[in-house]
Amino acid sequence: MQNPPPVQTAGPAKSSTGLDENVAALLSYILHWISGLVFFLIEKDSRLVRFHAMQSILLGAVAFIGGFALWFVWVIVTLLLGQIADFLGTLVGLVLGLVIGVFYIAIVVGWVLCLIKAYQGQYFKLPVLGNFAEKFSTK
Repeated sequence: MQNPPPVQTAGPAKSSTGLDENVAALLSYILHWISGLVFFLIEKDSRLVRFHAMQSILLGAVAFIGGFALWFVWVIVTLLLGQIADFLGTLVGLVLGLVIGVFYIAIVVGWVLCLIKAYQGQYFKLPVLGNFAEKFSTK
């Protein structure tokens, strides 16, 4: 008795960029919002690539705007409280510095998860951002 021939499964679907969908989705995260914008603008067919590209754009925007806003608050609060009481300004500055650190750690963890899930060809929605990415990528 012969063994049956191996079943040939179709590889990953191709996107309109000529790349496999999962590779294009992964590459949309590599340069953060810049590569996300490029893939969002050039991809015409693949919902997966457009979703991950838009999520990359939104994640980059949150990292930039949120980081800048937290830094601005940190500077203003530290300066103002430093004028009132040096110790209080230092203490609040340290706490806000930790908040900024946790913010950026969360951004990096989310980015790495998105890279992994995009390469696996899965939709992975970040909290809040994923819903917006889904909404904007289907238009």
